[in-house]
Amino acid sequence: MSSSLTIRPARPEDAAQMARVNVRSWRETYRGLMPDAVLDDPGFLAARERFWTAALTDERYRENRVAVAERDGGLIGIAMSGPPLDAAATWARQLYVLYVSAADHGTGAGRALLEAVVDPGESAALWVADPNPRAQAFYRKHGFVPDGTVQIDDGVREIRMVRDTPHGR
Repeated sequence: MSSSLTIRPARPEDAAQMARVNVRSWRETYRGLMPDAVLDDPGFLAARERFWTAALTDERYRENRVAVAERDGGLIGIAMSGPPLDAAATWARQLYVLYVSAADHGTGAGRALLEAVVDPGESAALWVADPNPRAQAFYRKHGFVPDGTVQIDDGVREIRMVRDTPHGR
């Protein structure tokens, strides 16, 4: 792709486009892993837009870092990290969201978004769908390893991956 990629902090006015990237990515990634009723729910887009509006404006999310990837004036990726919700967490950040449109996989957008919301030297953890070999390989490349913890969320099996030590470039 010749057009340039821009990574920047998300703004409240991005919420609608962020919701579209979020829903499209879920449909591309989780079809067959998650019930179609969830992915095709007519209220899904509006619910995601409300979530992103809150994430970008509500005081409760003030410690979160939210970034977007933009190409040709449109958003193609979104990412969000924040303090871990798990009281027993031994890591500094939790990666809550990292989605890049399938058409932009392999363009560097994912790496740039990850680094925008989780410093390369920061310990961090994330949940990733299992099976999702592409995403798991991406996170392994960036120093994350499965810690053996599994959960089921929205009917999807997820594994936790953790990066305890600073990760060099």
